[in-house]
Amino acid sequence: MAVRLIVTFKAVAGKGEQFARAFAPVIAKVRKEPGCEQYTLFRSSDDPDTLVLLERWRDQAALDAHGAAMRARGSTPTETLRAAPPVLERYEAP
Repeated sequence: MAVRLIVTFKAVAGKGEQFARAFAPVIAKVRKEPGCEQYTLFRSSDDPDTLVLLERWRDQAALDAHGAAMRARGSTPTETLRAAPPVLERYEAP
């Protein structure tokens, strides 16, 4: 069963564009991971410091492997650009 994650990031005021640029290399790496069907970052038109990451994984095993890969990479280049911890919502496709 496919797994969808919606992750909302709040960048430090005025740093939304910088956040998106810093996150681009992470996106390129993750899209190559087995089972990644979507990994796309969007910036809000109404609030450019709010960004949403849409993820879709083939199944839970692929998502678990992604989590392990992210932990192995360590800190991300966006950590200092975050105004708050990300908010993660999980959905499963019927």
